[in-house]
Amino acid sequence: MQSPAPKIRRSLQRKTRQALRLSKKSLQLILMLCGAALVALISIGFAMMADYALEQNREWTRAYPYLIWLVMPLAFVFLRWCVMRFAPYSAGSGIPQVIASLSLHRDSPGKLRLVSLAQAIWKVPLTFLGLLAGASIGREGPSVQIGAAAMLAWGQCCQKIGLPLKGFNTREWIAAGAAGGLAAAFNAPLSGVIFAIEEIGKGLDLRWQRLILLGVLAAGFIVVALTGDNPYFGTFHSSPLHEKMFLWALLCAAVCGVAGGIFARLLSKGLAGCVPSALRHHVHNHPLWVAALMGLVVAFLGYLTAGSVFGTSYDVAKNALTMLPQDSEHFSIAKLLATVASYWAGIPGGIFTPALTTGAGIGVELAHSVNMQEAQSVFVLICMAAFLAASTQSPVTASVIVMEMSGSQAMLFWMLLASLVATVISKQICPQAFYHYSAGRFRQLALSEDARQPAAPARTGY
Repeated sequence: MQSPAPKIRRSLQRKTRQALRLSKKSLQLILMLCGAALVALISIGFAMMADYALEQNREWTRAYPYLIWLVMPLAFVFLRWCVMRFAPYSAGSGIPQVIASLSLHRDSPGKLRLVSLAQAIWKVPLTFLGLLAGASIGREGPSVQIGAAAMLAWGQCCQKIGLPLKGFNTREWIAAGAAGGLAAAFNAPLSGVIFAIEEIGKGLDLRWQRLILLGVLAAGFIVVALTGDNPYFGTFHSSPLHEKMFLWALLCAAVCGVAGGIFARLLSKGLAGCVPSALRHHVHNHPLWVAALMGLVVAFLGYLTAGSVFGTSYDVAKNALTMLPQDSEHFSIAKLLATVASYWAGIPGGIFTPALTTGAGIGVELAHSVNMQEAQSVFVLICMAAFLAASTQSPVTASVIVMEMSGSQAMLFWMLLASLVATVISKQICPQAFYHYSAGRFRQLALSEDARQPAAPARTGY
C-alpha cells in the first residue's frame, strides 16, 4: 500500500505555490495603493497651499488695490523667468506634458523629462506664487503633472529595490498618477477614471489594467477619507426644470460651445498666433516683456471686476450655484480673457477651475437674459459642464466632474447632453483638442532637446 506522504507533500507544495502567487499579487496591489496614497497626500498639501494663496490674495488686493498694477506684471515676469531658467516643462497646465510624455517612444529620454519629479515639483511653488499674485489659473492641471511625476518616481523606487512589479510599464504608472492627481485635486474619484480613459488615453494604446484603475480610485477615496466627503462647489439642491428643459440645455450648449471653442482656439494659437505677422518675432524673442504685458492685462480686468477674476474665482461659482447675485455683469468675458492672458504669459497654472467658473458666469448671465433668475443654479450647472467640455473637448469627463463637484446626480443627463452638443460646436471653431494641440508642442520640445543632447536609452520597463 502506497504511503500517503508523497500526496501530502505534493498538495503542500501546490498550496505553497498558490499562496506565493497570491502574496505577489497582494504585494503589487499594496504598492499601487502606496503610490496612490503618495499622490493623494501631495494633492492635499498642494490644495492647502493654493487655498492659503487665494486667501492672501484677497486680503492684499482689498487692502492695497493700487498695488495690482505693480505686483502683477513683476510677478508674471519673475514666474516666467523661473520657468525659462529652471523648469521649461513646468509652463502651463501640466496635462499636455503628461499626454506628450505618453506619446513618446519608450526609449526617448524626453519621455521621462516631461514628467520628472525635478521638473514637476517646480509647479508647486510657482503655482502658489501665481495664485498669490492673482493670476487666473487653477491647481488641478498642475496636480495632474505632479501626480504623474510622483507615481513614476514611486515606480522607479520600487524597481530599484527589487520589489515585484512585473507587468507594469512607465506609461501605465504615468497615466495612473496623472488621473489619480485629478481625482485627488477635485475630490472626485470617478472623474479620475473617466479622465484617464477619455482624455489621457485619447489616441494612445494604453492598457488599463485593473490595478491601475484601482490606484486612480484609491487616490480620490484617500482624499475623501482624510478631508471628508465635501463636494467642491457645495451640494446642488435644485432639480431639472419641468418645462422646456431640453431647449434650455441646448441654449446653454450653443452659447458655451461658441465661447469654449473661441477660448480653446486662443489658448492653442497663443499670443504669437493672434498678433499680426510683423509682430510675431517680437513675441517670440521677448517673453519677459510679454509676461509683463499679460500681467497688466490681468490687473486691468481685475480692476474692472473688483478682483473677482483673480485666482480660481471659486467663490463666484459657488455663489452662483447658491443663487447669490454676481458682482460683475460681464464676469464671464473678463474671466475668459484673464485666463487666456495668464496662459499666454507662459507661467505654470491650469485652466480647469477657471473654465468652470467662466461657465458659471455664463450661466448667470444667460438666466438673467431670458428672465429665468429663479432657475439660475440650473443654468449655472449646465454651463459649467458645457463650457469645460467645449474647452477640452472631453464631454463625459466634464459632466462627471461637475456632477461629483456639486452632488448633482439628477442633472447628469442634461449636463451630458449639453456637453456633447457644446463639444460638437467647439470642434467647428477649434478642430484639435487644446490639450493635445499643446502636447504636440511639448513633444517637439522634448524631441529637439533629445537631438541636441543625445543620451543613452532610458530603461523604462518595470
